[in-house]
Amino acid sequence: MSAQTYLAYDYPALSVFWSMLVFFLWIMWFVLLFRIVVDIFRDDDLGGWAKAGWLVFVIVLPFLGVFVYLIARGRNMGRREAEQVRAQQQAVDTYIRETAHAGTPPTSADELEKLSGLRSRGDITDDEFRRAKELVLTGGGTAHHAP
Repeated sequence: MSAQTYLAYDYPALSVFWSMLVFFLWIMWFVLLFRIVVDIFRDDDLGGWAKAGWLVFVIVLPFLGVFVYLIARGRNMGRREAEQVRAQQQAVDTYIRETAHAGTPPTSADELEKLSGLRSRGDITDDEFRRAKELVLTGGGTAHHAP
């Protein structure tokens, strides 16, 4: 059993460099491949059959499929990603705005608007509206002070 063992000093620095380069290029390849697959599904301009065709092309012939996809549709990949990020940011901003406003007490303008709506629908009379309006304007008719 004359199996040859390699020690750390038997592996030259240039070989370490090339091994690391190949490893990181391999990782970059998979990142690019997954970004293209995500972009295929993200694109609303493509129909179902076109998405299936691109996906099969990228999976069956990965190198050729990725390079052809980048040439044919790569220009708009960044735009589609930016649109998705913008839409997600708007959704987060809307959620934060709605959540922040949900905990604030209603202002007197909000109370008056509700009263006006009740009067216009005929739920309360003009006399009831006038009394409720006076309560709101004096500070005694807000939702938190109502009995």
